[in-house]
Amino acid sequence: MAPSATTSPAQANSVHKSSNGNPPQEEETPLQAICHGPIKLPGIPTFPTFASHRHWALNHMTAAFRHWARSGYVEGMSGHISLRDPEYPHAFWTNPLAVHFGLLKASDMILLSDSPNDGGIVLAGNRSRPANAAGWLIHAAIHRKRRDVNAACHAHTRYGKAWSAFGRRLEMINQDVCNFYGDAQAVYEQYGGVVLGEAALEGERIAEALGPRGKGILLSNHGLLTVGGTVDEAAFMFTSMEIACGVQLEVEKAGLERKFIGDEEAEFNFRMASQPDTLYWEFQAYYDYEKAMSDNFEDLRVEDVYIHV
Repeated sequence: MAPSATTSPAQANSVHKSSNGNPPQEEETPLQAICHGPIKLPGIPTFPTFASHRHWALNHMTAAFRHWARSGYVEGMSGHISLRDPEYPHAFWTNPLAVHFGLLKASDMILLSDSPNDGGIVLAGNRSRPANAAGWLIHAAIHRKRRDVNAACHAHTRYGKAWSAFGRRLEMINQDVCNFYGDAQAVYEQYGGVVLGEAALEGERIAEALGPRGKGILLSNHGLLTVGGTVDEAAFMFTSMEIACGVQLEVEKAGLERKFIGDEEAEFNFRMASQPDTLYWEFQAYYDYEKAMSDNFEDLRVEDVYIHV
């Protein structure tokens, strides 16, 4: 039976018809439905200026890296997050090479063009370290292909790498993995080596394999990549996908007959739990914790960024 959050699968996205003759009331959003009582979590913040939006987004990007460090996602120089600039949509922010995720600050990020015509020139931000060349090829291709995507996350994590060796989709075996139901997840079945030189087209192929509605993709023999409308959404989905890979491996190891969630229930769970504002809020517990545990990652002021385009 599908979980209840004031609606059933058939009722989701419908309207309530009042029995007392009053006009119909709009159905609550999934985020509102999960809130008990009159107090509701607000939607994703909006901003009066591009500068204030950029400041907020870069600080949340930094919190995502701090969370990655605390989660054990560091492996040398591997791993990167990209964040589309709110004012210049053909450019994205990313992290510098060879800086531990747990030490990254907002002022460390680098703004790169996503254009293959200029090779991803540096437009603003940190110029003391380079960005990851393979990372640029992957993220630039995704940002060009998916204009609805404002952030993408990729790292070489333990369970993601292990499950990627099978080249198989995650199965709908628990409630949380339903965030990757249907075409929300994809598998990139080939491995073309490090995305450099002759393998440079790998980024384009990954973006194509992700599809128009993909939220996460398993890169065979490589790891995981997730996307979102906010860096918060993409970062939460990455952690969720990594955990799902670990659970899948444990289930495989048990060798017992497994029980799958039916398509109707899985699709309902997906609609109720994977909306952008809900996934944004899923990350806020991590953001608040990192802000409380760190005293320096929000080191960038609104007026500190000068962009040359």
